[in-house]
Amino acid sequence: MSKEGYDKLVAELYQLEYVEYPKVKEALVEAREKGDLSENFEYHAARREQSRLLGKIRFKQRVLEYARVIDLSGVSSDVVRLLTKVEMTNLNTNTPMTYTLVSPHEANLAEKKLSIKSPIAQALMGKHVGDVVEVKVPAGILRLRIDSIQ
Repeated sequence: MSKEGYDKLVAELYQLEYVEYPKVKEALVEAREKGDLSENFEYHAARREQSRLLGKIRFKQRVLEYARVIDLSGVSSDVVRLLTKVEMTNLNTNTPMTYTLVSPHEANLAEKKLSIKSPIAQALMGKHVGDVVEVKVPAGILRLRIDSIQ
């Protein structure tokens, strides 16, 4: 994953562990003080929130445990691979598109970051400038020409 994506994940984990989780623990203590736990809605809601947060924390910890930050300084840009920015043209509609291929944990279409597990990225991997790729998508067959790789 990219250094930026790694740092963002570390910040999200910190927020969950040291800001949100203590609030939930405090809500649990307050709910317990109200008496009968079997009919205490606040207590059950706080327990559900605690479970949800613990799941998110464990997931992010596991991702960070196995994550590798990729140094792009020595990587050539003659072939499409992880963390490359690809400018291409949709030959069906003659529309230019630009996406950066990232790990699934960094994918965000609003930021033009495409997961390497997506069908389009899978088809682009290992290709060069000028190559035409056909990708089967729900809307049919998509034909893309790679214009540049950065």
